[in-house]
Formats: sequence, structure tokens, C-alpha cells
Amino acid sequence: MKTRYQPMLSRPANGPFNGDAWYFEIKWDGVRAIAYVGEDLSLRSRNDRELAGQFPELAELLHLAPHTVLDGEIVVMSGGKPDIQALLPRLQAGTGRSPSAEVKNPVTYIIFDILEKDKKILLDLPFSERRKILEKSVKDGPHVILSVPVEARGEDYYKAAIARGLEGVMAKRGDSPYEPGQRSGAWLKIKAEKTCDCVIAGYTPGQGGRGLTFGALLLGLYEQGKRTRGGERISSPKKKLAVLPASGDDNRKLVYIGKVGTGFSDRDLEELLMTFSPLETSTPQLAGVEPAELVIWLEPALVCEVAYQMVTRDKKLRIPRFIRMRPDRKPEECSTDQLSEVKVPSTVRETTAEDNHADSGKRISGKVRSKKMGSPDSDHLPGPKGEQGLGAYKKKRDFSVTGEPEGTVIKEGGGNYFVVQEHHARRLHFDLRLEREGVLKSWAVPKGIPDVPGEKHLAVAVEDHPLDYGHFEGTIPEGQYGAGTVSIWDNGTYDTKHWDPDKIEITLHGHRITGPYVLVRFKRAGKNEWLFFRAGG
Repeated sequence: MKTRYQPMLSRPANGPFNGDAWYFEIKWDGVRAIAYVGEDLSLRSRNDRELAGQFPELAELLHLAPHTVLDGEIVVMSGGKPDIQALLPRLQAGTGRSPSAEVKNPVTYIIFDILEKDKKILLDLPFSERRKILEKSVKDGPHVILSVPVEARGEDYYKAAIARGLEGVMAKRGDSPYEPGQRSGAWLKIKAEKTCDCVIAGYTPGQGGRGLTFGALLLGLYEQGKRTRGGERISSPKKKLAVLPASGDDNRKLVYIGKVGTGFSDRDLEELLMTFSPLETSTPQLAGVEPAELVIWLEPALVCEVAYQMVTRDKKLRIPRFIRMRPDRKPEECSTDQLSEVKVPSTVRETTAEDNHADSGKRISGKVRSKKMGSPDSDHLPGPKGEQGLGAYKKKRDFSVTGEPEGTVIKEGGGNYFVVQEHHARRLHFDLRLEREGVLKSWAVPKGIPDVPGEKHLAVAVEDHPLDYGHFEGTIPEGQYGAGTVSIWDNGTYDTKHWDPDKIEITLHGHRITGPYVLVRFKRAGKNEWLFFRAGG
């Protein structure tokens, strides 16, 4: 099999939807690979790296799927869902082609498409027809399974996937051809958390607790534009593509989209700094970086995956959080079209009552300004002593010592993020934080989140926290305010039903907690004390 293909790529959707023209399947969190099954087996990653030696157990494809070219995801399953951290050591292992008795994390190749069968190219066939051929061409085995999509009912399927702790779902039009290397609107990814693959263009030196490592990574994406192969513009699915060039036929510009300074483990910080050393350069890689900021620039050779809440008006990632490095991605694949969400036409989308709980900042802002919410002057939550902004937060912390984000008040947008953090300080408690007015309004809840309707827990209002704190996990050093370990217990979005200085009614959409909740000021106990409970119904 001489032809090699780049995987077809997807664009983000603005939320789950139903549609008779669509198939929906699980989005697996692993390594994408094209399998070329002929006289021998070749497994190629998105950056055209040969993976067959890393995963010798997948040689069973030779008798389970003879004479095919397949598209799928290599995963390590743990507890019924993919474990990317267990997969990464396998990627870094040697290339021996005989299974080792010491392999602790066997992989599964989940197949969702077929590109060739018996040397016949199938790219022009619609997805629904390719599925039928796939089911006849591949048998399940100990390490090989077929993805099983459902038709039409995308919203229910998405909810079930998220409830199982999975990343999200893929939506694929039944009439879509396979478009190698193209980020097509015929394939959509619908995730609980927005993510993108970013080029690492440099970093800032660390301070305080990070003095020996780095502070934040500077991120870039290539401008969306023409991509060529041998001088030919790639635009039509009729022109079937082999592997795209490794670099710059199109001279696209690398655009600054912000920096990320949270989400790193101590091991990440140490290993990344060693990786960066040989890539250092004196040539600035990005325009638009704060001129007064010291930056160590890097050759744009590394890719990382970053989660974010939204894209700001000036095209920067809002509340970014580092997830992991992506050695299976090419830097030139990281383009700005990842940030362009596809809105499914209303003629396809079947609106339900739950659609009103979409995590749209504009919708939430509209509700905040509605007549039901009271006057703008009263529509806020006062912190201790009525303080606004982050003055109290910053006064209590020494950022040269603690790794907590210093943060700033974000004036634009109107997000609806919430987080519950488990805080092992002198005593275990939970912190509830709601995004509001550019900060996280915060309460300490000693007994945790109530899950029985009517069960009331004390919640003590504390100082506002910066939005970056919503993704903070780590250890606050001894001697610092709140010393102890902080981890995210749950997060998601929320809708506001009512908000005034004495009562807040919200609906939480998290991974562990969902449904209506109420915060009401407990005036008899003190000025900062509230009662927090789950509403009935």
C-alpha cells in the first residue's frame, strides 16, 4: 500500500445537538493512528511517526482486518474509560516488535473508519456506506474493536458520555466523504471542556516557588490559510491527499493567543524545562507579547494541549490550563480554525428545554440584566466588608512563595464557570466558586456540597478569587494563608435564576453535581455566613 493519508480532522461544535443526518460516537482520548494492513502492519501517527513497534499487540490486525487502511484511536482503558497517562509511557518505549511479558498497559485500537479495502480507495463514499464496509471488513479481537455510533440522538448520547467521565462525542454527517488532512465541518467534536493544540513559542522565567523552572508558556497558532502539496492547493474533497508537507509551503504567520501558567505538575515543570533547553533561540517568535516581559524564545517545534473557557475579543484564550504535551501533533497543524465553533443550523438542531442551559456567556449576561434580576446597583455579591476586586485576595498572599495565581479582574465577557475545590488545610473543607463580574465569588463549605434536597450546609463567604484560580491545583506552602493541598473536586457551568445580595438561585451543570441549588444569607449567624442547599424538584 503506497498511498499514505493524513487523518481527517474535526471542528468544534457549539454544543450537543440532535439531527437525522448525523452519526454520534465517543470521542476517545488517545493517539490517533492510521493502520495500513497489508503483508505487514504499519501504524502512522498524525505526525507520520511509525507506531507499530511501540504497540506489538496490535499485530493481530493482520488477521482481523486483512488488506485494509483504517482510521482509529489507540487507547489504554482503565475503569471503562481511556487513561492517557498510562498510554504515554508506551509511546516513549522502544520499537521491539514482540510483545513483552512486562507490558503493564496493553492498548486497544478503536476503529471508526475505513479508507481502503483490497486496494480500492473508499474516500468518496459517504460515511454511512464506509461504515457498512468497515463492519464487514474488521473482526473484533483482544486489542481491536469497532466504534459503534448511534444515529440522530446526539444530546442524550453526549449526556451519557459525560456521565461516564468521557471526554465528549464526535458528530459525523452520514453523507460526508473522507477528507484527508482537512478540518471539516462534516466532523464535529462536542466536548465538556474546550481545548486546542497550541505551538509553544517561548516561556517566562519562574518566580517564587517556581524560581527554578518557568512561569508560563507563550502559545501560538498558525493563521488559517492555504495548505499545499507539491504546489497544488488542497481544497476539494475530490483531490485525495497523501501526507502533507512537514513545514511551511504556505508561509503562514504564527499568531500569539496568550500564555498558560496553570495545570502543570512538579514533574511537568522539571521535564519541560529540560526539553526546552536545546530549542532556545534569540529570535522572537510572536508579535503582541507585553514588551516589558522577559521571554525565553523557543523554536516552534513543540505542541501542547490547552483547555480554555472562551476566546476573548482580541483572540486570546481565556482562563487557559495546560493539559499535556502532544508529541503526536505537528506544529503546522495547530491553526486558528480550531477556535472557530460550528453552529448547527436550527433546521437540524432539535431544541429542548435543556438547551436553555447552554454555557453561553451572552445568554447568562442577558439573564443578569433582565428585570427579574433587580437593578444593576444591587446585582452583586459583596465579599467580606463589601470589598470588590482582588485586593483582599492579594493582600493575604506572598506570590514570591505560593504557586497560586496572582490574577487580575477580567472586565470583558460574562462567563458562567463554577468550580468546587477540595482544600486540605488545617481542616478539610470545600470551596465553592462562581464566576461573576470578572472574578470568582467564593464560599468555604466545611461539610461539602449537599446532595439531598433541603439539607442545609453552612457556607462562609470569603474574598473574591481570580478566574485563574478556577483551575488551580497544588500545594500552598506552610506559613502561607490557607496552607495545604488544593484539588478540583468538580467543575462545569451554571445558570442563574436569581441573584441579589441576600439570595442566589443557580443550576449547576458539573460532572459530579447537577441540578438547582440555593445560597441564602444566614443573618442570625453573621454577616459572612450563608446557607447552601439543593432545591427540591
